[in-house]
Amino acid sequence: MVSSGWCFLAAMILAYGVANLLQSAAAARTTVHHTFDPSLLVRLAGQRTYLMGLGCQVAGFVLAFLAREDLPLFLVQASVAAGLGVTAVLGVLFLKWTLPTAEVVLLVLLMVGIAALVKSAQPAHARPLGAAAIAGLTLALLLIGGLGFFAVRLQGALGSVVLGSLAGVGFSAAAIAARPLANEHSAVGFFANPLLYLLVVHSLVGQLLLGLAMQRGSTTAAVAAMDAAGAVPAAIVGLLLLGDRIEPGKEWLAGVGFVVTLASVIALTRYAEPQHHQAPAPPTRRPEPAALRTAPTSR
Repeated sequence: MVSSGWCFLAAMILAYGVANLLQSAAAARTTVHHTFDPSLLVRLAGQRTYLMGLGCQVAGFVLAFLAREDLPLFLVQASVAAGLGVTAVLGVLFLKWTLPTAEVVLLVLLMVGIAALVKSAQPAHARPLGAAAIAGLTLALLLIGGLGFFAVRLQGALGSVVLGSLAGVGFSAAAIAARPLANEHSAVGFFANPLLYLLVVHSLVGQLLLGLAMQRGSTTAAVAAMDAAGAVPAAIVGLLLLGDRIEPGKEWLAGVGFVVTLASVIALTRYAEPQHHQAPAPPTRRPEPAALRTAPTSR
């Protein structure tokens, strides 16, 4: 019997792809922030496009949460990167993005890596996290916020990559909290679990950092950096602490798929070109000489 997690995973990829596109378009129309100011989220929330993108991201978040009940973190977090392919296709179709050949090749490689991970993953329920892991997630929140406070000073592609990476670590921590939380089926246990509140706060910080990253140029670079930074910690914690499993005999396929996925995402941060182009100012008309403006009269 096919696990319902696979259906949730496919729907999650589509939702995140649409969310990236809509949030990118909204961020491009908002004044660039140079401080770690949560008011950016308030300003973005004033745009219908951003709210639609946020709705898609919430849908993707819920679908990812449901997928994590059975599927390992190394698969779910890496598959978030597949949303880049959806974003790129929609950007070309609706926003007239132009993708360089290198970016197209890397997106294809990304899909190949995800396919290898899907083939090698084995569904299983997660083990619970102990007090030490919860303390580690709390410390990670403080560290991400502190680094983000200084990283907002960076501009251009470097700013997109650094802020996107910090957003990815934040979302990775949220994913780690979500994996065992997804197996909590009682309402009392769910709302009393500190992992729920760590998940919410990490997600909000990640959302703020992603908005700041998208303002600085390339959507592909920002999202690729986020996905690359978010995949590795979640995969390691999932395999070591949460009981994530790989199909017996397919460890090599999982390794190849993860490396290809990660390498493609990292390379996308290097080759992705900015998609937010401001319209050039209309050319100024050179003043005509007075002799031409005032035509001589003759009788």
